[in-house]
Amino acid sequence: MYKLCLFLKSNNETGTNETGGNELTVKKDEGLIPVREGEDFDRKKVESYLRKHLDIPDAPMEVKQFPSGSSNLTYLIRFGDWEAVLRRPPFGPLPPKAHDMKRESDLLTKLYPEFNIVPKPYLFSEDESIIGAPFYVMERKHGIVLNDRFPEDVEVTEQTRRDISLAFIKTLIKLHDVDYKKAGLESFGHPEGFLERQVHGWTKRYLRAKTDDYPAFDRIAKWLVDHMPKSKYTSVIHNDYKLNNMLLSYDFKEVKAVFDWEMATVADPLFDLGVTLGYWVQADDPEFMRPVLPTVTYQPGFLSRREMIELYAKETGRDVDDMHYYIVFAYFKLAGVLQQIYYRYKMGQTQDERFANFNVRIKSLIQHADDISEKQSY
Repeated sequence: MYKLCLFLKSNNETGTNETGGNELTVKKDEGLIPVREGEDFDRKKVESYLRKHLDIPDAPMEVKQFPSGSSNLTYLIRFGDWEAVLRRPPFGPLPPKAHDMKRESDLLTKLYPEFNIVPKPYLFSEDESIIGAPFYVMERKHGIVLNDRFPEDVEVTEQTRRDISLAFIKTLIKLHDVDYKKAGLESFGHPEGFLERQVHGWTKRYLRAKTDDYPAFDRIAKWLVDHMPKSKYTSVIHNDYKLNNMLLSYDFKEVKAVFDWEMATVADPLFDLGVTLGYWVQADDPEFMRPVLPTVTYQPGFLSRREMIELYAKETGRDVDDMHYYIVFAYFKLAGVLQQIYYRYKMGQTQDERFANFNVRIKSLIQHADDISEKQSY
């Protein structure tokens, strides 16, 4: 379902936003849930810490949880009309160097002046005595998050879907055009050898979290090594850029915010585009891809992956001849991400039932990567 992650301010329980023919009425806290069992924190300690470091109204603290996402945990913190978002790592043992809240907060701090579509960070804490892990607090943005359906009370046309496609790809282009040296982000990545490290790194992560045998895994891992292109460009990359990691405006013509920067770095922008298009399901994809990657992008009006690549090439002037490789890797990497999550579920480190069938999705992704690797198609 779609999640209305952040909402317009209003005096009542609802707010109304007129969007050139589309009128969207939203309810306060729609899309938020009470904090899930086992994922709460010491609210008195958090309130004391926030009041000490931020200018907060004299009002009771309210806490809600953003339910989507299967990695880091995100909460709405509210004191009267004042709102912010708290972000922390998942519970349980974590992969080395993963879920680094300080790095994520620092990156947003440096990127915000050049690309203010990111939320503005307010503060970072590495004091684990507060909630049991490092965390940071950031600005709350406003807009709509799309998962696998549109809001029921909004008329959606093919032009609407085209508008979303254009806003989506042009925002990624804008990110890739950021002068990372001017932003002070040179130390946030090691572009030389990045692709090789990614292929070997995700292979190792998958094998460390392995739970089932899939013969296609070994074939595609070898294919990725044997066919690796040489990176030609360097930019800031998000590394997990997709529709449900952003907020769209209420008329669907702009990207208002991009979230979940935990894997961002400075590296090959075509790698970023490939990972992005791995999430972009289109109408002629195999049927099993829709439940693996729930989205709306297969509906009429959305640009195809090929059209997105052509527009990217036209706008940036970059050579996109190797995009087939990057998209094959995208499915391989996503299988690795889901495998790590599924492993935590199998080991009892999380009880979130959303992860119970991830093994089926993992098998489908690996098989799809294997199937398309020799077809030179995307």
